[in-house]
Amino acid sequence: MVDASPRNQGQAAERPLFRPHPRTALPTFAATAAVVAILYFARDVFLPLAIAVLLTFALAPIVSSLRRLGIPRLAAVIACVLAAFAVVGAFSFVVVSQVGEVAENVPTYQANILEKVRSLKDAGSEGGIVDRLSKVIERVGQEIEKPEVAETPVAQPSRPDPLLVEIFTRQKPIETLRNLISPLVGPLATAGLVVVVVIFMLMEREDLRDRFIRLVGYGDLHRTTEALQDAGRRVGQYLLMQLVVNVLYGVPIGIGLWLLGIPNAILWGLLAVVLRFVPYIGPAIAMILPLFLALAVAPGWSLVLWAAALFLVMELIINNVIEPWLYGSKTGLSPLAIIVAAIFWTWLWGPIGLVLSTPLTVCLVVLGKHVPQFEFLEVLFGNEPVLDPKERLYQRLLAGDPDEATDHAEEMLEDEYLVDYYGGVAIPALLLGERDRARGAMTDEQRMRVAQSAMMVVSNLREIAQDEADEDDDCDVSDDAEDGQASMELPDGTGKSVLCVGGRGELDDAAAGMLAQVLTVQGAEARMASHAEAEPANMRNLPLEDVDSAVVGFLNADSLNHGRFLVRRLKRFKPTIRVGIVLWSEGRPDLDAERLAGELNADFVAFDITGAVTGALADAPAVPLRPTRRKMRRPAPAKRTSKAREKAAG
Repeated sequence: MVDASPRNQGQAAERPLFRPHPRTALPTFAATAAVVAILYFARDVFLPLAIAVLLTFALAPIVSSLRRLGIPRLAAVIACVLAAFAVVGAFSFVVVSQVGEVAENVPTYQANILEKVRSLKDAGSEGGIVDRLSKVIERVGQEIEKPEVAETPVAQPSRPDPLLVEIFTRQKPIETLRNLISPLVGPLATAGLVVVVVIFMLMEREDLRDRFIRLVGYGDLHRTTEALQDAGRRVGQYLLMQLVVNVLYGVPIGIGLWLLGIPNAILWGLLAVVLRFVPYIGPAIAMILPLFLALAVAPGWSLVLWAAALFLVMELIINNVIEPWLYGSKTGLSPLAIIVAAIFWTWLWGPIGLVLSTPLTVCLVVLGKHVPQFEFLEVLFGNEPVLDPKERLYQRLLAGDPDEATDHAEEMLEDEYLVDYYGGVAIPALLLGERDRARGAMTDEQRMRVAQSAMMVVSNLREIAQDEADEDDDCDVSDDAEDGQASMELPDGTGKSVLCVGGRGELDDAAAGMLAQVLTVQGAEARMASHAEAEPANMRNLPLEDVDSAVVGFLNADSLNHGRFLVRRLKRFKPTIRVGIVLWSEGRPDLDAERLAGELNADFVAFDITGAVTGALADAPAVPLRPTRRKMRRPAPAKRTSKAREKAAG
């Protein structure tokens, strides 16, 4: 797509016009399935490595900052790692101690909980929803507990109820110590392994990078280096910024709960910091436990409402102020991809996989962005549009959905002018349809549907066109930066009348309608005539009396002969009219417009909507119609009669 607006010139220069879509071969899916199976069955090995890699991404910028201060590498790495894991250890110790305190105090809250349940039941009154639900549950329980009727009951001698006996065995101190330490061996060993791996990765970061490049990308250093930098930037920034955001969220939560008088406020603040790493559902889980405790510790409902208000206010501040301010760039994941990734990594690696789901999926998206064989990962999980605006519009026109096409147009018109949208999106979409028609891939029904939907979009944008016409500012339009043309101002069309004519088909009619609307924005009185109205039998009915210029547009560049005939017919009906030809194209073709206009006997030839508007509103006089050169033929020799032949022989 060649967009005429200045803000999209950088994107047009970076993104190729037609991006290749390599086919993902079956072996790629097979390899992906094999990798998933390996990650699942070998999760005890890969989970610590994944945690270590992500921590390396997060701590690498800090180590680099310490080295720039003159601290040796070994000291910087050890200090950074020890500080990070000391924070994690202190955090875990506080959480464990607070959880134990909560467990001890739970029985003291039983009276308040029963009081609130009793108040809810009283509020339901007799015959209310609470009372009816209680009766239903009681009735179902009675049916379940009802004993089955035996066919022939047999009298059994009564036996005394068995006595419950509890056997105590005295354990040796060594066994008690073993039972206490055994559950901690696995987590402590994993934590120690993670610490060691992080230290070595930070120490050998450059060597590991070179080995990775030599292993997977030695033949394309540029692409491999860009992929590594992209992955490190995205993951590192996400982890650090998310940690900062979570701390700015958890600390006020803890302070607010403490001021409200909720016990163990430190615990709930720390849990809010950790659980907010979990996408979407983490903040909700962090809010449930403090609200339950607020329900238990106070006899009334005011404390619950104040606690809920605290969480809601903090969510609004974090989501609308803090995160947009701190996040310089996004992770590159779509919201649906974050949810799907959370489900997948939770199934694969459990709760830890849920916390690591976003950064791990970011690495997969980076892989799909830079490795063609895995491009489907970027398509599935990335947040970048997979279709160009022109392709998306053409797809909606093919589906006969002008409403959604109008919605997309209105979104783009918030930052662009109407001429930019028509020239950079709408007319290129019609060019896609014309190419499909020319190669026989479009039926007549589809062609009519596309044309009608396009005209409906033009009609829906009439109000926006009127708003632009009422503006006092000039509409500046610039061509593509690669053409090297400076920005040019569209002329004023006040007092001029222009007729826009479709060339040879319904798609040409839709393009003519778009051009007419842009001319109306410029102040001209523009009307549109279909290709059927320009047929020789109907041309006498065209309203040419008050028309200053006529513009005939063709989406098919092979229609020059038909354009020449239309120019001559229009000038025969009104010699003073200026007639121009528009050969719609996305880029400027390698054609001389002046020479082509001379060959067609046209006043001007344009290739885009900017040139068409400029030519139609020009003040130049009309080019006179050249007389047609007719070839003189010699008359055929008359046949000699028999008398003439006898006279010639004599």
